[in-house]
Amino acid sequence: MPIKSRDLHGNVPDNAGAALLLIDVVNDFEFQGGDKLLKLALPVGENIAKLKSHARKAGIPVIYVNDNFGKWRSDLNQTVSHCLEDGVRGEPFVKLVLPDKEDYFVLKPKHSGFYGTSLDLLLEHVGARNLILAGIAGNNCVLFTANDAYMRDFKLFVPSDCSVSQTREENEYALEQMEKVLKANVSASSELDLEAMRDSNFTGSGETNKTAKRAKAARQ
Repeated sequence: MPIKSRDLHGNVPDNAGAALLLIDVVNDFEFQGGDKLLKLALPVGENIAKLKSHARKAGIPVIYVNDNFGKWRSDLNQTVSHCLEDGVRGEPFVKLVLPDKEDYFVLKPKHSGFYGTSLDLLLEHVGARNLILAGIAGNNCVLFTANDAYMRDFKLFVPSDCSVSQTREENEYALEQMEKVLKANVSASSELDLEAMRDSNFTGSGETNKTAKRAKAARQ
């Protein structure tokens, strides 16, 4: 019978209370409409980088949940190398959100980060019940992952300035759905109390999720 390690990684606490999921941010943008999406994504990448830095300082583990580009032999290093060395259009975005050696990496075959992956087990091991979701695309893989997280009774935080879709309207609609249906807190990343989120009983305040705030953050 496997022995449960006291420390899964060696640096991240096993009772973190929260985790930051960065969804499909290691992205080459080499698909139809990728050039248009990249223009919207670059400022969001800067916000994600700041959020990641703040999460690290708060002792919250960072988990990259990423597509495998249809290549089951790929791993984190190969995926990052492809985005940095093959002349793909997503290179400037990926440079903003590069993984560090302390981060976790989960390879996913479909839209949801939970489908066919070890994410459930990893979140159990680090003790996370509050999930912060950021990445690409807000109305697709972020939404699908949020939906599966909600069904697993995680508390959801989807910062309005840390996800991007093909259009601002599509992203705004996805945020509204996550707030309304999945009970997600969609306040801007600057409004999140990351220190408090380390308490697994932290709920946050849904009352702060005003449409005007989300719209302003999306335009910035």
